[in-house]
Amino acid sequence: MGLHPKPRDLNKVVTDDPIELSSKVIDECVATEPTNRVTNKLSELNDDIAIVESFSHMVAFRTQEGLVLFDASGKQSGVAVVDSLRKWDKGRVHSLVYTHGHLDHVGGSGALIEDAELRSFAHPTVFGHENVPKRLERYQHTNGWNTIINQRQFGGISPKHGMGLTTEHASFVPVGTVWPDVVYQDKMKLSVGHLDIEFNHGKGETDDHTWAWIPQTKTLVTGDLVLWVFPNAGNPQKVQRYPLEWANALREMMSYDAELLVPAHGLPISGRARINRVLGDLAHVLETLVSDTLNLMNDGFQLNDIVHMVKVDSEMLDLPWLQPLYDEPEFVVRNIWRMYGGWWDADPATLKPSPRKHLAVELTSLVGGALQLANRAEILAEEGDLRLSCHLIEFAALADPDNKEIHGIRAEIYRLRRSQETSLMSKGIYAAAMRESQVISE
Repeated sequence: MGLHPKPRDLNKVVTDDPIELSSKVIDECVATEPTNRVTNKLSELNDDIAIVESFSHMVAFRTQEGLVLFDASGKQSGVAVVDSLRKWDKGRVHSLVYTHGHLDHVGGSGALIEDAELRSFAHPTVFGHENVPKRLERYQHTNGWNTIINQRQFGGISPKHGMGLTTEHASFVPVGTVWPDVVYQDKMKLSVGHLDIEFNHGKGETDDHTWAWIPQTKTLVTGDLVLWVFPNAGNPQKVQRYPLEWANALREMMSYDAELLVPAHGLPISGRARINRVLGDLAHVLETLVSDTLNLMNDGFQLNDIVHMVKVDSEMLDLPWLQPLYDEPEFVVRNIWRMYGGWWDADPATLKPSPRKHLAVELTSLVGGALQLANRAEILAEEGDLRLSCHLIEFAALADPDNKEIHGIRAEIYRLRRSQETSLMSKGIYAAAMRESQVISE
């Protein structure tokens, strides 16, 4: 679904200037260099604004009373991000603002506290939406689950019940993560050293999101509401996303006539026309997915039908700021259904289903055995029907879970399926299934 950026010209000199790069990419609608860069290097956007590009960026504003920071990056990158910040400014960090509570944005906060203590500075005041501490509390209650899904999504084996992964493992929320000192509900204003900052709550990837407007510099700080990939509004393993509310926040941003937009992932954007082009495209695809899905729901279609009927124009998915490299439209459709239609997919058989293993045993008995079904799945995969192939191989593996030959076929099917996906979410889940079977087949 969608195309990768055109192959990079190896003779081309890569630019370090993120504004120069983003302007080129937006003006040409082609990315020949990475737009999500994890360098832990700081770039000065003007005399008093800087960005440290990491897995999640840190955005810094210099004021007469100290630094105002947006996000602290993650636990693994926190120290490197702070080191880069200190090469730019060694003054006190007055305020730290969380755009939301994902751990790649808050997990590095401990490094900022250690830096403050090393320099004998007062700790920064930490700001966030009122749902940020609720998120962190939820992470604590679902420690094992979040560990499992992150292993699966980012390349680990999918643990099953009894495989030894428990909540006794290391805390999902990194030790030393700082919780907000000040929370707000809808809007809030903060003034630090004559710099005025307006916080706005907007639902999107999360329900605890803050985007900010800095009027003196006409700057938007957008957090994960701008990602430089297709909006993460459908993650199959995470809680509810909010695609229409996300689009509404983007439309509101467009009304500010910003001259600089600084996201938490991807490149900063300069110039009103470029900013509104990207914001408008993001809003349009989300609005269209919602309206198309709701229209089909209103017409009585089942979820399985809608997933296959609703599409995003391929020309949109080719744009460098909309490519489905992390999330993808099909998953967003499911989240829209979940929000407006509940958990049932409208298939009568799935309302109160049989145990899947019972269904698998019955089906394999009808076709002459689990291996026969696995062989058919292998043929379908070779013919290119990977969706149907995966259904059959799952039934075969459930019916005969210790069969090494079946798991060898299953591993190869999911290896092939992973190789043909674009989004990190799909690749991670299929890789986990592949590795799971590789362990059994060896």
